Amino acid sequence: MPEKNEPLLLRPAGKDYLWGGTRLNDDFEKNIPLSPLAETWECSTHPDGPSFVVGGRFDGRPLAEVLEANPGYLGARHRGETGLPILIKFIDAKKDLSVQVHPGDDYARLHENGQLGKTEMWYVLDAKPDTKLVYGLRRSCKREQLRRAIADGTVEKYLQKLPIHRDDLFFIPPGTIHAIGAGTLVAEIQESSNLTYRLYDYDRVDKNGQKRPLHIEKALDVADLRGCAEPRQPLRVLKYRPGAASELLCRCKYFEVYRMLVNTERRQRVEYRADELAFRVLLCVGGCGTIAYDGGSIPFYKGDCVFVPANSVTLTIHGQAQFLDVKG
Repeated sequence: MPEKNEPLLLRPAGKDYLWGGTRLNDDFEKNIPLSPLAETWECSTHPDGPSFVVGGRFDGRPLAEVLEANPGYLGARHRGETGLPILIKFIDAKKDLSVQVHPGDDYARLHENGQLGKTEMWYVLDAKPDTKLVYGLRRSCKREQLRRAIADGTVEKYLQKLPIHRDDLFFIPPGTIHAIGAGTLVAEIQESSNLTYRLYDYDRVDKNGQKRPLHIEKALDVADLRGCAEPRQPLRVLKYRPGAASELLCRCKYFEVYRMLVNTERRQRVEYRADELAFRVLLCVGGCGTIAYDGGSIPFYKGDCVFVPANSVTLTIHGQAQFLDVKG
């Protein structure tokens, strides 16, 4: 019988982008010495922000290095791939993010040295009253119209702005012009890519007094310039089992995301494992507890991220917690 694989607790990389705040340290106790702390890349093998294993036989090693040495951890669905195909983040937007767009895989391979494009999903963990985000355009426009509007500072008249609330979710396909609004705390699941084309950045300057670069021509190459219908929140149905409930949030060709609620009694346990086809990732967005398995256990708290290799040992989860359960 093939050996069953044990889960890996991860330590994230941090990013100090100018729009970030302090909530990832304050609310999630990340203890990352950056101010602001805009993003934490919780499960990542991307060279711009790798995560590391905490504890166990791989303690202190980059997740990328562990997966390179153990390619079976990705699962049969990803046989022959190098590195993790997805990237999972927390985002603390104290200020508005830039208005931006991401390329698809084909454009990125052709114009960005073979990199992946960026399909992503946001799950809203918190949002201040009256917070909005940008999702697509209010009405269709031509490339030259949008270019002129960017140049003269009137681009916002084209942007569709939507109110957002805690527990909302948004699927952002490549080509969708978008921006997270100030006062939002988000979990993001995406392709393993760091390709962002900025269209507009409110003429802000960084800590050195410099404006951040825009990528207008590439952005216009990939942006969907048609008017966009306001996205509706999908119907979500909780499925219950002893000690847990789960609901599908998003399914696309790159990942599946479920919200899982765990509430166990003293003697109850919730069983969980990743099959031979694909890895899974548990991102704790609330509560705490313990993940136990034959050979060890991992105490977890709000903000923790656990990589569960394909063909994993059976895990038993005990506690009161809410997870995003991501299947690769």
